[in-house]
Amino acid sequence: MGDIPAQDPNIDAVYTVRAGKFRRYHGEGLKQLLDLPTMFKNARDFFYVLIGFWQSRKLLKALQPDVLFIKGGFVGVPVGLAAASLHQPYITHDSDAIPGLANRIIARWATQHAVAMPKDIYRYPANKTVTTGVPLNKLFVPVTAALQQRYRKELDLPAGAKVLFIIGGGLGSQIINRAVSEAVPHLMHEYRDLYVIHGVGRANYDDMEAIYNSSLTPAQQQRLRVFDFANDIYRYSGAADLIVTRAGATNLAEFAVQGKACVVIPSSFLTGGHQLKNTKYLEEQGAAAVITEEQLADDSNRLAKQVSDLLKQPEERAKLGAALHKFAKPHATSDLAVLLLSLAKERR
Repeated sequence: MGDIPAQDPNIDAVYTVRAGKFRRYHGEGLKQLLDLPTMFKNARDFFYVLIGFWQSRKLLKALQPDVLFIKGGFVGVPVGLAAASLHQPYITHDSDAIPGLANRIIARWATQHAVAMPKDIYRYPANKTVTTGVPLNKLFVPVTAALQQRYRKELDLPAGAKVLFIIGGGLGSQIINRAVSEAVPHLMHEYRDLYVIHGVGRANYDDMEAIYNSSLTPAQQQRLRVFDFANDIYRYSGAADLIVTRAGATNLAEFAVQGKACVVIPSSFLTGGHQLKNTKYLEEQGAAAVITEEQLADDSNRLAKQVSDLLKQPEERAKLGAALHKFAKPHATSDLAVLLLSLAKERR
């Protein structure tokens, strides 16, 4: 991918400060707190935050920014605390239904909170919270039948085929990959016109290729596309009839803009269970078909059954896609920019 800041003409300068991460994992309880390596790293990183706080104060005094934008993540803590100590305004942004720990730590001093989902599900003060959505690549747009066919032509996929797209996030998901590798042979046998596109992640590419080579016939392998990383995810998802995905906020926001039917498998292990809450809200609104990791473990055919049922029901797919599309915020990037510029203007 290269050095992204260096390649982007909109980024004038890059500065670094120390930051520390508090390690905790959903569902691990006291076990993680009593783990000696984890305890050591958390104690060490506490001092990293203190160092980063003083580094940030020095930097912010020199730069005198009109406004700061803090997207979350542990690097935001020392910067946010330093900005608060200097009475410099900042806006936080949360992509998930549950704010991350970093943003919760610095929330009380934030000027405003930008959030991805309806603001009433967050515990921030209502008068300081605004729903903007998640900033997305502008190439994610509502997918019409004509645009879907254009994407298929670009990917050399048959116009009348059934297309299943599977994505487990930038690094891939071993749980999804394992479940999919078991489901795909059954689905390809059942649907002779099914094409499968699977983004497996860089770390899993060789293993998944080997699995598919051993489990699929040569004819079935002709209907399979496997990739480790791609910059044009919008094209693969846009060409698909159905998507199997994790519950990451960015992916869900992208597929919401496109109006795509999704089978969502949330991670139960990620901090705070934010993916579980993301999908719970969508499931309650009829905007996604959800399969938990526990259901996958209990029934190895669960994913194949769900995908097969939806491939047979274009009306149900259309219903899911339309419901998810209601959550779309296609102007999130410009709305956030306006929010930041308005606050900056107030400071001048």
